[in-house]
Amino acid sequence: MRKALFLGINQYDHIQSLNGCANDAQQMSAVLSRHADGRPNFSSLVFVSPETNLSKSFIEGKIKELFHGDLEVALFYFAGHGFFDDDVNTGFIIPQNFSPADNNGIRVDDILEIARQNKQIKNTIIILDCCQSGGAGKSSALRGGSSILDEGLTILTACKKDEYAVEDGSGHGLFTGLMLEALHGGAGNILGKITPSSVYAFVDNALDAWEQRPVFKTNVSQFLSLRDTTPRVPLEVLRNLSKWFPSSGSIYSLDPSYEPTSEEANESNMEIFRQLQLCNRHSLIEPVDAEHMYFAAMNSTGCRLTVIGEYYRDLAQKGRF
Repeated sequence: MRKALFLGINQYDHIQSLNGCANDAQQMSAVLSRHADGRPNFSSLVFVSPETNLSKSFIEGKIKELFHGDLEVALFYFAGHGFFDDDVNTGFIIPQNFSPADNNGIRVDDILEIARQNKQIKNTIIILDCCQSGGAGKSSALRGGSSILDEGLTILTACKKDEYAVEDGSGHGLFTGLMLEALHGGAGNILGKITPSSVYAFVDNALDAWEQRPVFKTNVSQFLSLRDTTPRVPLEVLRNLSKWFPSSGSIYSLDPSYEPTSEEANESNMEIFRQLQLCNRHSLIEPVDAEHMYFAAMNSTGCRLTVIGEYYRDLAQKGRF
């Protein structure tokens, strides 16, 4: 089972309110609840203020519910205010009823400890879109800025522990807006798999050196997909790679019968060529002694796998998809 909790706080009782957090939580829940083809993904609960009073006790109760049971993945997402306290060397998320006088924030360390206590959770994902969130996972016992991550734990945060997370003016936090683009397919690989690391890479590449810098920490020993989107190349086409190129370095011979504009065009060869060209557009195949696949066919040379194409041919041979 894959379970997720999404919290977004726009309205605060005693400190400045925010604008895009509720929308962020709702849209993150929507995109992660199902894969692109409609299959169920995460079983999700989403709570936002001001519709729900997201007090400290309410949030802590929902976090305990999230990290309960035998789970493949438990995902916690929070959008709202946050801060890092250097005196205790730990980060906090700020509930709706936070008061500076009471200092009643929720320690990120405490959230991780609740997750840690359930040994039946195989993977835990923490996503924080709040200020100074990059300190998540640091041990309060280690003053040198070191992090201790349990196996199966992944943390994605909007910024470093000394930075502020900003809203982008379009109803989203800058970090979550980019994550949504990634989860809708921008971070998908050839097979359509979207992972925490590919989401981070997508977000990181979209931000320049003068903007907030996202933080990614993980300790996993196996592949973890956040969401499946449409493969860039249909799986049935990818499976043909091992048939067209039976061994490393193989060349698939082409001739004018593969090119639709040729007088020698052959229907079955044209269909193979269409699939080869699709693989070429995604850098899996390259023409031999020609600039384009068209010339490789018209000049009767051929095509071969690129390095990444060899990788997917090997996966096809092993029956991995």
